[in-house]
Amino acid sequence: MGTLYLVATPIGNLEDITLRALRVLREVALVACEDTRHTSKLLAHYGIATPRKSYHEFNEECRVPQLLALLRAGEDVALVSDAGTPLVSDPGFEIVAACRREGLPVIPVPGASAAVAALVGSGLPSDSFHFAGFLPSRGGERRRRLEELSAIPATLVLYEAPHRLLDSLQDMADVLGPRRAALCRELTKMHEEFLCGTLPEVLDGLRERPEVRGEITLVVERGGEGGRAAAPPGYPASIKEHLDAELSGGALSRNEALKAVARKRGIRRKEAYRLLQGELDSTP
Repeated sequence: MGTLYLVATPIGNLEDITLRALRVLREVALVACEDTRHTSKLLAHYGIATPRKSYHEFNEECRVPQLLALLRAGEDVALVSDAGTPLVSDPGFEIVAACRREGLPVIPVPGASAAVAALVGSGLPSDSFHFAGFLPSRGGERRRRLEELSAIPATLVLYEAPHRLLDSLQDMADVLGPRRAALCRELTKMHEEFLCGTLPEVLDGLRERPEVRGEITLVVERGGEGGRAAAPPGYPASIKEHLDAELSGGALSRNEALKAVARKRGIRRKEAYRLLQGELDSTP
């Protein structure tokens, strides 16, 4: 039986590839690439002439049987994505799952990953993290997904496209509250950048720019106990006191003020209401 190798490739700097990865790419019978043109540049840089064939989300259904036939015949195949580790927000799950079902060997060849590089360079806790990939492109679906993520007690790592970045950051600030965050752009490339601050601060900084380009990875601070972000500086720990402060201006209804409290603390309105009721019930 042949072996399927999952080979991590550089996310920018071509030097970020392992000696083992280069050996495997030379020795296999075929390199299955997300984009053959993109991978050809990498292989040409290292003088590797291994045949390559496209494997992406639009042809995965027909490519899986073809690759399985090669593997059954004893040929080794390397699967690569355009950058980083295959299957991490990239195609490849179907062929790996099919190999496991048939008992065909699958060997990961680890290396670069934008998610891990951003996490360890962010300055945020890395002992427990949740990789969420790309957020939905539609605003309503994106906010619902963020509501789900808000309850996860771990540092969040996400990818985002430049043209959706400002809208996504606004939704993150609204749903998650003023959590600390790091926007990591063009990792390992010439214009690598880490923009750190609270979500609103990062958003304000980007709004001052005429445009934002490049590959984006976002790292966002975990919430507090139960997934809740700590109250921002200047606000009381008590939900009731925070609500009273929002109501004191007289411009908001009680419902609007509770929504504002939830948004600033990075929790759902239902959770804010539950906590408020708990405080009221415990008051003598």
